Amino acid sequence: MPSRSLTQPVDLDTVRDSYDRAADNYVEMVTTTGVGDIRTHPWLKASMDAFASTVASVGPVLDVGCGPGTVTAYLADRGIEVSGVDLSPRMIDHARRLHPQCAFTVGSATDLDLRPASLGGILGWWSLFNLPRDILPMVLASYAVALRPGGQLMIATHAGDHDVERTEAYNGVPVRWTTYQWQPEQLIALVQRAGLRPVADLRLPADQISGPAVVLVAQRDN
Repeated sequence: MPSRSLTQPVDLDTVRDSYDRAADNYVEMVTTTGVGDIRTHPWLKASMDAFASTVASVGPVLDVGCGPGTVTAYLADRGIEVSGVDLSPRMIDHARRLHPQCAFTVGSATDLDLRPASLGGILGWWSLFNLPRDILPMVLASYAVALRPGGQLMIATHAGDHDVERTEAYNGVPVRWTTYQWQPEQLIALVQRAGLRPVADLRLPADQISGPAVVLVAQRDN
């Protein structure tokens, strides 16, 4: 059976359409309830602050799957040279409206055409969980190549053993995507296989955020 192309790992049209439909509701949730705003969660804020202080002198940061740009803008406010990319044009429309000081583009996490050793940091902040299990390792390997020595990759995602088929999200919006959940040890093995060294591992129980989660930071040393 032939392997799937890195640039066509999932039904991108279906996933893109789902996030386009959900974008307006998601942005309303963020702006009215603080969902998705790391400033409302001390551990997530501390993780992002540590990441920012580490990569600031290494090079620019790319926020992959930036959504409406909440985290992108948070990093920009701390003096980080940062830009965002998202599969959903509607999410990018919101990001550009809400955070005009930042640069945003439409693009897939699997097909970013990143130059080797061009970035000080890459974020996958609750944005890589739609990538199938046979695709994520290749994506992480491509991100590792794009990092400069001393650069870091930070991933935040849902922790668990089972994949979840989503049919609605963000107050009942119809969607079609799979949430691929990972155990922290599995993610650690993946980033190591990609050539990165894990430097931080934060695990959050279900009562701290919407379901069990893991934040993993890994560094390129050479």
